[in-house]
Amino acid sequence: MSPTLTRRRTVAAAALSAALLAGLTACGSGDDKPAASGTGSAAPSASAAPQANLTVLAASSLTDVFKTAGAAYEKAHPGTKVTFSFAGSQELAAQVKQGAPADALVTADTKTMDGLKSETGDPRIIAKNRLVIAAGKGNPFKIDELKDLAKLKVVLAAPEVPVGRYSKQILDAQEVEVKPVSQEPNVRAVLGKVEMGEADAGLVYKTDSAKSGDKVVTVEIPDEQNAVASYPAATLKQSKNTEAAAAFVAWLSTPEAQKILQEAGFQQP
Repeated sequence: MSPTLTRRRTVAAAALSAALLAGLTACGSGDDKPAASGTGSAAPSASAAPQANLTVLAASSLTDVFKTAGAAYEKAHPGTKVTFSFAGSQELAAQVKQGAPADALVTADTKTMDGLKSETGDPRIIAKNRLVIAAGKGNPFKIDELKDLAKLKVVLAAPEVPVGRYSKQILDAQEVEVKPVSQEPNVRAVLGKVEMGEADAGLVYKTDSAKSGDKVVTVEIPDEQNAVASYPAATLKQSKNTEAAAAFVAWLSTPEAQKILQEAGFQQP
């Protein structure tokens, strides 16, 4: 064999070895990356959220603000669709226990969320709220404080509903006896009864009363007589979009989301 041919074969073999080595190195890098991101304990950042169709179960009092927040999230995360299902927190808990297909949960109290520890990831408080008296249009009975409710037709949320539990708490603390004309499944139903004139007043969240315009008159309750509602958010273990769900829950604590919540009247967590 000629020296020239030998040299050519040696160069070709070296080139082939280098190519194979490069390919193996590239494969190794690709395998390492998913392992690093998949085993970390930190939730994925909102900016790195994978595309998905998310279903979020949320407390009724978040109806308006979450529609705005959802639109903002979708705009910042093209390819992701967020669908909300609103109901009283106790109804949402029942849906989770029954295996309803959903990715995340936001309740209006920590008690309901704590009862679902085996079904959720670690919750985080994203907002707070307070109660007010929603008086009928024009406040014809001149309601000024909680004690005034004892002599009026009042509608409350059912005691198993967070806002109903908060209502009982503050009325009992002030020794105000109220016999509600009805007990509703969520705060929106309470507000609706007052708006339609089926009750003289009701106890609702401040954020809900503010959305009624002149249909009701909002009567503030002093802080020392009031209750603070905390809103925890968590991913659901049954979700098929765990990373995308975690990213959305994390986003709810970002400055962008907090601005939307606070502009709607919610307080910082």
